Amino acid sequence: MATDKEKLKKKVETITNLVDAFCKEKLNEDYFVILQKVIAKLSRKRPSPLLRGKEAIWAAGIVHAVGHINFLGDKSFEPYATVNDMCAYFDTKSSTVGSKAAEIRKLLKLNRMTSGDYMIPSRRESNPIFNMVMVDGFMMPISSLPPEYQEMVKEAAKEGKTLSFTTR
Repeated sequence: MATDKEKLKKKVETITNLVDAFCKEKLNEDYFVILQKVIAKLSRKRPSPLLRGKEAIWAAGIVHAVGHINFLGDKSFEPYATVNDMCAYFDTKSSTVGSKAAEIRKLLKLNRMTSGDYMIPSRRESNPIFNMVMVDGFMMPISSLPPEYQEMVKEAAKEGKTLSFTTR
């Protein structure tokens, strides 16, 4: 009988393959990188929630959860895919996928305001929240800083750090 570790490895491989195929058909490489990160994070939780449920539902739920914080269902953005597109592709039901996506967002604390690590680069760059910096306790646009400080903030962000400045 297979151990949980072996079962998890097989499930992760299957989910990854499903997500990869969906990305190649409907999304892009930026999404695939983020989706891989989510799959890896879910697989490292103990016990891993991926051990429960069908792989297609997990794949659709992961795409939905990441798509939600990246406005994937908004026609004004590219790429664009609806929940119905995801469900048709993965042969799942929208209520099940919606519940799974909500579970994933809760487990990983994903939201549009603070989950910059799970946003594709184009969404992160256009999100005003991620283009702000604290100066003397006030939120300021990064663009209002001198160029050398803007560069410092951008470099820190690449490393997953945040900076704040005081002028006193």
